[in-house]
Amino acid sequence: MLKNKKLKIVHIASEVAPFSKTGGLGDVARSLPKALKRLGHDVTIITPLYGRTIDKKGKGLKLIFSDINLRLNSQENIKVNYYQGHLMEGLPVYFIECKKFFSKHKKIYGSSRENARFLVFNVASLKLLSLLKLQANIIHCHDWQSGLIPYYLKTDFRYSKTLKKAKTVYTIHNLIFQFGHNWWEVSPENKDFGRGRIPHLEDPKLENINFAKRAIMSADIINTVSEQYRQEIMTKKFGQDLHRILKNRSSKLYGIINGIDYNTYNPEKDNTLHKVYSSTSVAMKENNKKYLQKKIGLPENSQIPILCATSRVTFQKGFNVILKIIDLLLKLDVQLVFMGDGNKEYIKPIQKLQRKFPKKIIWLPFDQKLETLLYAASDLFLLPSNHEPCGINQLIAMRYGCIPVVREIGGLYDTVENFNPALKQGTGFTFKSDDPNIFYAAIIRALENYKHKAVWKNLVKRVMKQSNSWEIPAKKYVELYLKVLKK
Repeated sequence: MLKNKKLKIVHIASEVAPFSKTGGLGDVARSLPKALKRLGHDVTIITPLYGRTIDKKGKGLKLIFSDINLRLNSQENIKVNYYQGHLMEGLPVYFIECKKFFSKHKKIYGSSRENARFLVFNVASLKLLSLLKLQANIIHCHDWQSGLIPYYLKTDFRYSKTLKKAKTVYTIHNLIFQFGHNWWEVSPENKDFGRGRIPHLEDPKLENINFAKRAIMSADIINTVSEQYRQEIMTKKFGQDLHRILKNRSSKLYGIINGIDYNTYNPEKDNTLHKVYSSTSVAMKENNKKYLQKKIGLPENSQIPILCATSRVTFQKGFNVILKIIDLLLKLDVQLVFMGDGNKEYIKPIQKLQRKFPKKIIWLPFDQKLETLLYAASDLFLLPSNHEPCGINQLIAMRYGCIPVVREIGGLYDTVENFNPALKQGTGFTFKSDDPNIFYAAIIRALENYKHKAVWKNLVKRVMKQSNSWEIPAKKYVELYLKVLKK
């Protein structure tokens, strides 16, 4: 009986594409709710209204509740407004407007009071559900920014008539982010043990409250975004100081690999490409390569392999490893294109090399309009991550026939199978070590296979036919929801 139940599911996330996005979280918070809606469930999304990045009029947002008094604790109140938009027909997105906390800065994150901001977001989200009289079966909280919601439902909101039957699912998108600043910078005496009362907004102690820790301790179900990462975060090496708590709750901890929206990422219909193509017309990729080469000032030659990296330029994504072999790569007959924002300590050396070798290497700031063209034009996608919960870039690259070279870690291990030319199996070139020479060897192995055109063409076709859409993960999430409702 429960198996065919139409569920009322609320997703709460700090970013939702296309309204707001800094990375994979924004994509997930858009695509998973849409996939669940297509499966026939009643889905709602709640997110902040970032006043300087979200155009209310342009996005067609309508004010539904104004000057709502939000009671944060026995002494503090704050006023908020609520707006409504839509992600697709029948899938409402509610926006919380609090100009003091969400309209001051152009960037979504990075204030000195991140915990205060998202505490207001958490309380305002629960208040909205009461205003809407939305008796959700599942409240799905994404990453630390919504991490106080499971805690509040067990404490301050435990007597709410609207919310009392709701079960919480907390998804860890990246455990390194636990609250508004780096958890490892907090001294032992100031660490949050996860059980005390939440300090007031103006209390400096609030900024050390660990949202992720409280979510893990309070949520009915915890999951992360790949099976391999689930295993990793229960170890000291990857557990970011929460491995013991996670291991103690291993019976509540699940891993579900992310997908990508196959409507958004579709080389057959992508109007940002120079020429559209499919797995049956992979030769058209060459047209996109020449177009990109001309557009960004590289020599136009469809035979030269393009190696691209489109992720955030950070240690997590392995740019320390890339820089250790970049001189070796520049000696090869290849072109290197890096697109992404991030740490200057990695970007500046790349820019320096670009000035020295302008016909060999290019760095570009992240441009969403250029992202899929880069995959369509490139032959290899590089992602030697030091840790990787899931990774979405490699899934998009594969959708466009750009072959990944990745480290066997986290979601990369779960989504990319090492290529075996003898068996004609595999979808990329993988390596296990953080040794830069091992990474370089994987690239050389890929380039040697690239020389064999028939082999490479078949590899590209196979990769493009992989099923990495949200359909299967969404069904797994429904199974997870039903599991927690049975309990």
